Amino acid sequence: MAVPAQYYLLLSAAIFCIGLFGVLTRSNALIFLMSVELMLNAANINFVAFSLQHGNLTGQVFALFGMAIAAAEVAIGIGIILVLYRNFSDVDVTKATTMRW
Repeated sequence: MAVPAQYYLLLSAAIFCIGLFGVLTRSNALIFLMSVELMLNAANINFVAFSLQHGNLTGQVFALFGMAIAAAEVAIGIGIILVLYRNFSDVDVTKATTMRW
């Protein structure tokens, strides 16, 4: 008994909406980074669901590349958060506006 692809798409839409809500409403850089990760994982779920529906491995390969991009994004994001914390002793992204020219 296989799970229909629509259930995966609904799960992906819900996870993406939660991530979008976190990006739009939070000012903490760590929460912002985790919300972007949720959005990337929702896209990966879509890739795998469509791969399952069409019966090929192309979506799974794209999901693998998406996970690699997410790992690189986390490495760069954590570096930016560390610089933000060193300069302002807080990870609030609204305080970084003072770093402008």
